[in-house]
Amino acid sequence: MIWLWMLLLALLALAPLGWALWRPRALRGRREADLALYRAQLAELDADLAAGRLDAAGHAAARLEVQRRLLATPEAPSPAPPGRLTPRMLAPLLAVPVVALGIYAATGSPEMPSAPFSLRQERAERDEALLTQLRARLVQLPADSDQARQGWMLLGNAERNRGRLEPAAEAYRQALATRFDADATAQLAQVLLEDDKPAAAATLLSQALPQAPQHIGLRFLSGAAELAAGHTERARAVWQALVADSPEGAPWRAMVQRRLESLP
Repeated sequence: MIWLWMLLLALLALAPLGWALWRPRALRGRREADLALYRAQLAELDADLAAGRLDAAGHAAARLEVQRRLLATPEAPSPAPPGRLTPRMLAPLLAVPVVALGIYAATGSPEMPSAPFSLRQERAERDEALLTQLRARLVQLPADSDQARQGWMLLGNAERNRGRLEPAAEAYRQALATRFDADATAQLAQVLLEDDKPAAAATLLSQALPQAPQHIGLRFLSGAAELAAGHTERARAVWQALVADSPEGAPWRAMVQRRLESLP
């Protein structure tokens, strides 16, 4: 039954294309444009006569000239015959659903049931319980220990993956509370930018860059923060300096250059 429904949906999706190929094709050319122009000129002449800008003799002469041009336009070609689905047209229409069904038959799992809401809710509650346990464990660890810092980073990554940017930012701040780390600072700045807080990100980056002036992530995010704040020229200058300082084969160089080219 699932294959039948998939076939029907494919045919329904392709129906507008089939109708466009089958229906009669209206031919439009120069004559139609000329007719529209001449009719507009006749209407304008009538309006000038009514407004007193043109006398009767001038109106008649001008109208006669427009009518003469109208009659001189080439005849329109005969209407196009109704469309017909030729084999060349029919082949793609049939090939698309057939190929799609073949690929799905080889790689898909049509019998796999969808996850019900109760199961998704259960997984979310289990994840939240694990994160709660992690927070409780981190509070008990010495704040300046490597284990605590790694735990806060792990918590920040988990919260960020769940789309909870504010808790993620707080976890990264906890990881940075005891000592500076350029990579963790870059993570925090990225989260602040994703949370639409460019001013906070710019402040953080201005404090971090003197401690790691050659850190690629911090320099790139500094330009991103300037751009998010509406300072396009500042962002351009930051990224141009980053490209100038980057070796020719640096993997990030092409990405920064694309961002530069996208600036207005």
